[in-house]
Amino acid sequence: MNPLHEAFLAVLRSALRGQRFVPDRELNGEEWNTLLRMASEHKLLPLFFEAAQPLMPQTIAAPPKQQLRRQVILQTVRTKEFLELNRRLRAAGLTPLVVKGIVCRELYPKPDHRPSADEDVLIPPEQLEPCRRILEEFGMSTDETDPDAYEFPYRRAGSPLYIELHRSLFPPKSEAYGDLNGYFGDPFRLTSEVEVQGQQVLTMHPTDHMAYLIFHAFKHFLHSGFGIRQVCDILLFAERYDEFIDWEWVRLSCRSIRAEKFAAALFRIGTEHLGFAPIEPWQELSVDELPLLADVLGAGVYGSADAERLHSSAITLEAVASEKQERRAKNSVLLSLFPPAGKMEGRYPWLKERPWLLPAAWLGRMAGYLRKRRDTSAAGALQVGTERIALLKQYDILN
Repeated sequence: MNPLHEAFLAVLRSALRGQRFVPDRELNGEEWNTLLRMASEHKLLPLFFEAAQPLMPQTIAAPPKQQLRRQVILQTVRTKEFLELNRRLRAAGLTPLVVKGIVCRELYPKPDHRPSADEDVLIPPEQLEPCRRILEEFGMSTDETDPDAYEFPYRRAGSPLYIELHRSLFPPKSEAYGDLNGYFGDPFRLTSEVEVQGQQVLTMHPTDHMAYLIFHAFKHFLHSGFGIRQVCDILLFAERYDEFIDWEWVRLSCRSIRAEKFAAALFRIGTEHLGFAPIEPWQELSVDELPLLADVLGAGVYGSADAERLHSSAITLEAVASEKQERRAKNSVLLSLFPPAGKMEGRYPWLKERPWLLPAAWLGRMAGYLRKRRDTSAAGALQVGTERIALLKQYDILN
């Protein structure tokens, strides 16, 4: 493994326990700058800085301090405002399930040092409109006009608070992972509560939430990848709620969506690189975690490290959807560039009446793609996509 990747994980291992980092060698200024850049890309800079700052040269440590202070203050404001909104929703008799976000932050030594840009809230169908009214009374608004949308993003003017109000945990129309919703049945049937700053926050039962965290990471893996922060969330959640989780159900669910080796590799990253104890039943699976770890460290948060990686998601998603529809995954590159008319009609409605003009739609789509993505090359995205398809095959996600 890259020595700087090893150093990054070593700092993170200390930070997750609220400890100061003790290096096995002295790091120079260029190395510290690289590590700080990695921490920023993975949205873990406050957590990383807390553990490593005493060892950094003052010239390296001084510049980020103001930025870090602002990040922590903004997260503190988000948390405070969200808890007030949650209090209002619960006082109205509503049962919003909060997933990821604030629930995961509470697992860290200093919760507001683990930033999250939004809070995800799942609401029962019959409570959607009352919930939206309370959000609007709280000063929040959304640009989403489709009443049947799977999620509604809400912002508050002059505030860093951002809410994603969900009707379901995953986009139901996604060919690659819309079926993941079926594994949670009625998530409101058995719930749990987490105390945050003296307030009870309703969330899913630990078994469902554990499965959801893994599935959510899996969803991003099918796109363009995900960062180490999600790995830390999963590992800390597993450690905290180990005795309350039906691990056999989680493992069988992962197996049924072809994510068993993927999940096993996540937990192996924890035991081999981040100092976590083994979790049953994952330790009995023999899996090489290093390819996944390399992908995670290179991805940045939610696979956004670079444009070519982001744009490669069209290839990987098509590969997964193709295999689910019993098409050959090797055709996914071609299909991502030249999709059938049915997939193009939303953007080019005239195809419904004139399907023979499909080649013209392909040309228009490719021209628009290149015009909007001057920061990347189609060849680069294809290369990354091809490499990531090979990675999906390595973990038996694709044949």
